[in-house]
Parts: sequence; C-alpha cells; structure tokens
Amino acid sequence: MTQSSTPSNSAAVLGAAYADLEVRPVEYRHPGPGELVIRNRAIAVNPLDAVKQGTGSMMYGWLPYPTVLGEDVAGEVVEIGAGVTRFAIGDRAFAYAVGMEKGRDPVAEGGFQQYTVVREILTAPIPADLSFEQAAVLPLAVSTAASALFQTDQLGLRHPTVSAVRTGQTVVVWGGSTSVGSNAIQLAVAAGYDVVTTASPRNHDRMRRLGASRVFDYASPTAVRDIVAALKSEVVVAVFAIGTGSAEPGVALAIATGAKRVALASPSVSLDGIPRRPGINRQFVRVIATLVSRTMALMVRSRLRGIRTKFVWGSTLMTNEVGPMLWGEFLPTALAEGRYVAAPSAEVVGTALGDIQGALDSLRGGVSAKKLVITL
Repeated sequence: MTQSSTPSNSAAVLGAAYADLEVRPVEYRHPGPGELVIRNRAIAVNPLDAVKQGTGSMMYGWLPYPTVLGEDVAGEVVEIGAGVTRFAIGDRAFAYAVGMEKGRDPVAEGGFQQYTVVREILTAPIPADLSFEQAAVLPLAVSTAASALFQTDQLGLRHPTVSAVRTGQTVVVWGGSTSVGSNAIQLAVAAGYDVVTTASPRNHDRMRRLGASRVFDYASPTAVRDIVAALKSEVVVAVFAIGTGSAEPGVALAIATGAKRVALASPSVSLDGIPRRPGINRQFVRVIATLVSRTMALMVRSRLRGIRTKFVWGSTLMTNEVGPMLWGEFLPTALAEGRYVAAPSAEVVGTALGDIQGALDSLRGGVSAKKLVITL
C-alpha cells in the first residue's frame, strides 16, 4: 500500500474522561518496523475498556484524550512494515492491540477502529476453520493468562509444548469460566500440569472439555475446603486467581496446599460500582477504601506465610520471552492443529463501530462465560 492509496479510517473515540464513545474520522497510520495494519472484521470488548471509561484518570492515567480503546482485533492484513516476515497482505490474522499501554500510539494502535496498527510479535494467523468473531475473543485473555502462568516474575511455570509431558504437579485456576480462565486452563494443561478450577455448575462440563480434571462451584461456602481436601496428596505449584473476589480464596488455597506463588488478575472489589462521572463521591470513596484495605491485608497475609502474591498485567509479555513463545510459536501451531480452542464463545452484539458503547454498557451489567464481539 502506498501513501497515495491510504484508506479513510474511523474509530469509536473516547474524547474525554467519562464520555461515551463517539464514532469519528481518525488518521490512518502506516506501519513502522515490526508492525502491520489489520483491517478489522471483528472486535471484542474487555473490562479494561469499561474501567478506563468509567474511572477517568484513575486507570491508564498516561492516556491522552482523544484516545482509542480496545485490545482484541481480528481481520485481514492490509499493509506490512519493514522487517515483518510472518505475514503477507491478505492474510487473516488476530492481534493484541496495545495502544493503551505506555509508550504506544494511543490512537493508531487502539482496537476500536476500522484499521489498527499492531505489532508482529503480538499477532497470529487465523486458521481457515476459525471465524473472525471467535478469533477476536483471544488476544488480551490469552496474553494475560500466559503472562501469569509463564513469566518468571509471576508463576514461572514451564512453557506449553506440542506434546506435553505430564509434570505430576497441579495448578489451581480460580475463575475458569472467565475469558482469562478459559485460556489459563488450556495453557497449563498444554504445559503438562493437572488443572483444578472453579465455575458455576452450568459451566462445569465446558471446563472439563477445556482440560480441567476437576471443577468446583466457586459460590459454594465450602469451595476452598473442598478443593484442599481433593488436593491433599498432590503437589500444588501455583494458584491463579481470576475474577472479582477471587484473591482471598486464591491466597487461602495457597496457604492450605503449600503453593508458594499466587497470580492475581482481578481486584478484590468491582470498580463497576463507581459512578461514571467526574469528581469524588461517597460511592467512589467507599469502593477505593475497600479495595486498598483488602489488598493490603491480602499482601501482608501472603508475605507472613512466605507466599509471593502479585497482580498480572497482560501486556508485559511483549517485553520478554513469553510473547514470542505464545504468539509466534505456540498459538499458530496449536490453533491450526485443533489442539487449542478459542474460548469463551463469542456473542455478536453489533455490526458497526457505533455499537461498541452498547457492548461496554452490557459488560458493566455482567457477562458470564462469553465474550461480547462487534463485527465490522
């Protein structure tokens, strides 16, 4: 693609703190070295997008306005930059868009637009039997799961392989039916670990199909005790806690089973209860005070027990060996061979950029065991 053939572009833009997304024209940026441009055919929404919109500068305070949110994109490659070797124009691909991260382009690299600039190291081909919609459920979720499981500063587990040799060790994934949990189960099993997880009873069969050996009801008042009893004679190497309220049972499980590392993907309280408007109000103060007190108590309890407990940030894998392993080696092969499932299921809730705001509003209302996707 040449400069003279630059296409027109538009995006669902967050123009100011707390504002609704507004569809407007934005510049099409040509890719730099190691980058490519995807013409988006499917986009997924994530809690991170809703949190940024709903909390102003409290989260992602470095982002300027206007900005383009969105991390999950799938479509066709329309332009490649210098040094890109794994893709050609016309390829079907999905990618983790990192425009919300520090040092990245907050407009061109955002997902909520027609054309997104993505990094080759965070892009993978879409197999012929996988739709754009289903591919779009993966990027942020699988990256967060891999960062937590395999980074040495997180759980530090061995990497997944083509034919995993069983380790004889167990990983607990609290929150298996979440987007991140569905990927964590598959990745840990592919790395040779036995996986025990939690989910509501209606999702137990789906968790087993993803590879979990045992599934417990997270809402049961005896869930932690039941899991501990089931794992009494097993070596539990790590706990991955996903979903609001998962941190406390995750640490309790580590204490009871002897696991020395816990990765946290969610805060102890939901930020959805904070009103989407500027200024400090009673609800805001209550939520933040609860969040801070619970987090501090959890960290102190972990340290006293010799457990390393740490929050995971999904984009950190782009600066270490986990990113190339996941996006360049494991995912392309595992998806093509049918050894990895794009999960959870995609639910299409719109067909235009203007439908993204409604998807975010629905996400705040609660979504279980599915991913909200907009097709373009």
